[in-house]
Amino acid sequence: MNKLANESSLYLQQHTDNPVDWWPWGPEALAAARSSGKPILLSIGYAACHWCHVMAHESFENETTAALMNEHFINIKVDREQRPDLDRIYQAAHQLIVQRPGGWPLTMFLTPDEQLPFFGGTYFPPEAQQGMPAFADVLSKVAEFHAASPAEAARQGGAVRDVFAKLEPDDKPAASIDVIQKKLRTALGQHADRQHGGFGKAPKFPQTPSLLWLLRHWRSTAHEKEPDVDALFMTALAQARMAEGGLMDQIGGGFYRYCVDGAWQIPHFEKMLYDNAQLLTLYSDSCQATGEPVFRDAATQLVNWLLNTMQSPTGGFYASIDADSEGGEGRYYTWTVDELRACLDDDTFALVHTMFGLEGVANFEGRWHLTMSAPFTEVAQQLGEDDAALERKRAMLRKTLLDVRDDRPAPAIDQKILTAHNAMTITALVRAAIVFERDDWFLQAQRCYTFLRASVIDAHGPRASWQDGHARPEVFLDDYVHLIDALLHLLSVEWRDAWLADATRLADQMIERFADEATGGLYFTPHDHEALMVRQKPIADEALPAGNAVAVSVLSRLGHVLGNTRYLSVARGIVDYAAPAMDEFPEAHVSLIDAATALAQEPETIVLRGDDAQCRQWHRDLQKIYAPNRWTVVVPESGALPNALSDKPLPESGALAYLCRGMHCEAPISEWSALAAAVRGR
Repeated sequence: MNKLANESSLYLQQHTDNPVDWWPWGPEALAAARSSGKPILLSIGYAACHWCHVMAHESFENETTAALMNEHFINIKVDREQRPDLDRIYQAAHQLIVQRPGGWPLTMFLTPDEQLPFFGGTYFPPEAQQGMPAFADVLSKVAEFHAASPAEAARQGGAVRDVFAKLEPDDKPAASIDVIQKKLRTALGQHADRQHGGFGKAPKFPQTPSLLWLLRHWRSTAHEKEPDVDALFMTALAQARMAEGGLMDQIGGGFYRYCVDGAWQIPHFEKMLYDNAQLLTLYSDSCQATGEPVFRDAATQLVNWLLNTMQSPTGGFYASIDADSEGGEGRYYTWTVDELRACLDDDTFALVHTMFGLEGVANFEGRWHLTMSAPFTEVAQQLGEDDAALERKRAMLRKTLLDVRDDRPAPAIDQKILTAHNAMTITALVRAAIVFERDDWFLQAQRCYTFLRASVIDAHGPRASWQDGHARPEVFLDDYVHLIDALLHLLSVEWRDAWLADATRLADQMIERFADEATGGLYFTPHDHEALMVRQKPIADEALPAGNAVAVSVLSRLGHVLGNTRYLSVARGIVDYAAPAMDEFPEAHVSLIDAATALAQEPETIVLRGDDAQCRQWHRDLQKIYAPNRWTVVVPESGALPNALSDKPLPESGALAYLCRGMHCEAPISEWSALAAAVRGR
């Protein structure tokens, strides 16, 4: 009997009517596997995943296939966003077994006693095709193998588990962080696509940490004799192509997960909150650094999408939007020429035809996925328009087409609220609010944190997800580090003692619950978490920046501001633990290299105190400068300064600025001209 009916996950709910006897992961399912001796068929996916839907329709809804599954396996369905710990483990196991990266749906076969993986894959078709075996054949052969040789299956699974221990970073000496940075810069340059932007060939993902690192690296060389303008070129080209191509929803805003081609034209159409949070930070920072209108437009459209489509009435943000609607992928987002002609006047249709290059064969399954035919300024030249006039026309066009699109059956929204992804969204909204001087965006970021604080955070710490008034019991490293990061960003706009107290409490709990005191680093799961096949310490970037990388960043910032040497010691312990891995494969550890560099250089802090209006003006002017290693705060008269900053008193009149590097602060500055001169060139 299918046991998913009472599960909160939309992904699991999508499978409640399958004839498969699905179980959710938990003690009951694992006990059933042990008592029956049947191997576990573990299927991991998420609600917005197109190929998850395909496999469900082709196989899990098929009575014959379901009968095979029910006869030979204990079938467990997992939402990878609710249980990223399981997904991380079995994705890594898949790569070890199959020798290629995994993905979703992930299909793994586990031993009944210890949940050891002995075979796996991702999507399996109903009939053999393109080198992939038919799913029914896979089921039969795996069941036959396990029935005949359960000890051999356990031996193979044990061998996979043993390999995990060998994946820990060696304790061999590593190069300095400066040398590792140079290796990373060389690798990114070698893998860059200098025609279309981004890295490598199809399928093409944004790889946001790499693009953000290139921007920051360029900024760090800006005052050298030969600034690294090529780093700026690589990140700017990729962002322009993504924003004007098919990765971005040209009508409704926001970015899709990835593109199936190398030229950023055709995406898989799911939209993920965590992708868009990272990209909003990137585009905001890039606009601050360069002033490019294409970056401003992308960020603005992204925020509009977040607030209009993804924000719940509670103030939190939903997890994702499905790729499929009306039984097909991308149907909601794509157009026929006749549909466009029917809703536009002749002049506007002519504009659309030129802007989106609607000539020849439609680019997606007989329909048009709208992508800019050329960079925006070139389109303006083709049409004989100045940029501002064309931008006004594009805004009206977007509204017209969005109104039409809104009448279509919309793809499903996964309404669970994930703590880490919401915290990343808070950080991104604060960055956008600062760059574009939008106080209303900051208020939405603040509103989201207020919801999280009331709904998923208590005295014992945060929970990883919330839905329908209930928070699930799990918590992971990502929840802690991104909440602390969000609080530090909120403090950079408005100083609240309660926010600093929250950040400090979370940091203390994180170290207590996740730290490996013996070898350094933080585990992905807390010490009291369910015992799984392996316990990992994430140092490589995946869909999210590595949790240990974000930990280094926030502990470095907090440690220097609070004068807390324990935080700094834990941060340095993470870097020491991960240094050999960063040295060996820098492209996989971009966020950690970025954080380790900032730690080595020591973060810069500017504390403003005194007359509120004057401090706010200085704050606004300082925030116009792209300085990624700088944290600027206005501490009001009522604000409680942390110990390390307690000797920064209020002036008798006017304002004072205290410039600090690490724990060392310079003499206070009372004039804007002197402050501007002091930060110039830093």
